[in-house]
Amino acid sequence: MNFKSKLLSVFFIVLCLSNSNAQIDLVGAGKNLIGGFTFSDEQAAAMSKEAIIKMDAENNVASAKDGYSIRLNKLFGKHSNENGLVLNYKVYLTKDVNAFATADGSVRVFSGLMDIMDDNQLLAVIGHEIGHVVNHDSRDGMRAALKTAAAREGLGAISNKAAELSAGQLGAISESLLNSSHSRKQESEADLFSYDFMKSHNYDVNAVESAFAILAKMGSGAESSILTKFMSSHPNPKDRAEKAKKRATEDGLYKEYVQKPISNKAVATKTTAKKATTKKKK
Repeated sequence: MNFKSKLLSVFFIVLCLSNSNAQIDLVGAGKNLIGGFTFSDEQAAAMSKEAIIKMDAENNVASAKDGYSIRLNKLFGKHSNENGLVLNYKVYLTKDVNAFATADGSVRVFSGLMDIMDDNQLLAVIGHEIGHVVNHDSRDGMRAALKTAAAREGLGAISNKAAELSAGQLGAISESLLNSSHSRKQESEADLFSYDFMKSHNYDVNAVESAFAILAKMGSGAESSILTKFMSSHPNPKDRAEKAKKRATEDGLYKEYVQKPISNKAVATKTTAKKATTKKKK
């Protein structure tokens, strides 16, 4: 199944759960079985790893020599360890605009996002996604997704081991990773994490406001179809841009951000051919 069809059928475990949770509440006795399921960060990481392996195999992942990969690794290589997390980064080649990070430290960025944001803006968006992992939102979303999968499968037993996941549960995890919707509180805390991440590493904090402003503009323009999933599962980016601006202003750091040039092309390395030399006869 290609990325486009997958995007229409099954999506990221942290994002589309409001309706499913409502269904679970109506299940009755089975609710207690699901509600008693315990879940740790380690278990969430193990399941995320299994889901990411599946997703990487099903999507168009940029090669190590691709310009997108080179840019991302150059930008985030220094952040392979962040807040106790061991992070790995890959690019999904698709015009869709999104990024996500999972409980096992996997960060996946859509090339469509890299086409519209410069390095600082990308740092702000991915910093936000890392914030969801650090704040345990990804773990909680994983648990909710498993509860949803159990309900779909007739309230069968829920395994807390990655090796014992059913196909339906693994699919639900992949769905959640691509479509995660967090509470307003969780989104606000991840936004704050992103701002603090930028500030602590001496990046331009004004890129946070600028990144959300770009999404707000796209959401109201001709490109809105590309952002349909993102816009439906995240708070209003215009409001988030205003909050980021307010933080920068309060810190005495606000200055209108000017987007830097964007390039996702691999730079060809120049090779200098050695000229053949002939020894003169004495």
